[in-house]
Amino acid sequence: MSAVFLKILNMSITASWLILAVVLVRLLLKKAPKWIPCLLWGLVAIRLVCPFSFGSIFSLIPSSETIPTNITVQQEPAINSGITAVNEFINPVIAESFTPAPTDSVNPLQIIIPIAAIVWIAGIVIMLAYALISYIKLKKTVSVCVPVGERILSCDEVKATFILGVFRPVIYVPSSMSGETLDLVIRHETAHLQRHDHWWKPLGYLLLAIYWFNPLCWIAYILLSRDIEMACDEKVICDMNKDDIAAYSQALLDCSFPRRRITACPLAFGEVGVKERVKGVLNYKKPAFWIILIAVIACIVLAVCLMTDP
Repeated sequence: MSAVFLKILNMSITASWLILAVVLVRLLLKKAPKWIPCLLWGLVAIRLVCPFSFGSIFSLIPSSETIPTNITVQQEPAINSGITAVNEFINPVIAESFTPAPTDSVNPLQIIIPIAAIVWIAGIVIMLAYALISYIKLKKTVSVCVPVGERILSCDEVKATFILGVFRPVIYVPSSMSGETLDLVIRHETAHLQRHDHWWKPLGYLLLAIYWFNPLCWIAYILLSRDIEMACDEKVICDMNKDDIAAYSQALLDCSFPRRRITACPLAFGEVGVKERVKGVLNYKKPAFWIILIAVIACIVLAVCLMTDP
C-alpha cells in the first residue's frame, strides 16, 4: 500500500503542474469556445489516471518522480523535485527529521508513510461515502414524481431542474415550473446529456476522491464544474436570437440557488457560477476561426510539454 501511495503522490505532483497551466490558459483564452477548457481538464484527468508517461525533450515537468520509491530505506532521505532551490530548502529538513539514528531498528519513514497511506484510504472512503449518501437522499426526495416527457420527470420536492443518473440519466423538473422557462432549462439539461456531462462530472469527483489531499485538485474540480455549465450554455444559445438569449439569461436568474457544498452530482441548472454564466450568455459572440485555432494549438502544446516526462 505504501508503494501505491507514493506513486499517487508523484502522479499528483506532476499533474499539479498541468493544473496550474490549465488555470492560466483558461484565463488567457476567455474568448475561445467554452468546450476548450473542458478539453484541457480532460488532459488533467488523463495525467491523473495514467501511471506512466512518455519521455520528451519538450517536457516542462521538472521531475517525473519527486519522491523516490525507495525513500523509506534511504540512509539520508531526500526528494528530487527537479528544482534546485526547492531541493536545497526541503532536503535538509527531511534529512534532519527522518534520517535514522544508528541505534534505530527502522527508518522513521517506514512507519510514517504506511500511516499516511491509511489516512489517504480513509479520505477516499469518506469522499465516496459522502457521494453515495447524497445520491440516496436525493433519490429518496424524488421518489414520488410524474412523467412529463421522455426521461423527464416532474416532482413537487424539486426546487431546480437537474439530471440524476449515470447509465440511465433522468431530468427532474420542479412541478411549479412551466412555459418558456421550463422549455429553456430542459434544452440546457438535454445539451448536458448530448455532451455526456453526466459521465464527466462524476468521473471528476472520483478523481477528486482519490487525490483529495491535493488542494489544486479541488480547484480543478470546481473550475471543471463551472466550465461544464458554461460550455453547455454556449451549446444551447449558439443559434438563438437576442430575445431568446435574454429569456435564457432570465431563466438562469430565476432558477439560481446557492450551493453550499461540493457535489458529485447532479448537474443542476442554476447551481454553479450563475453571475459569470449570465455575463457570458449576454456577451456571447461566435468565436473567430483564428481564436479556435490558437486554442487548439494551446491544447497541443500543453499536451506535449506537460503530459510527458523529462
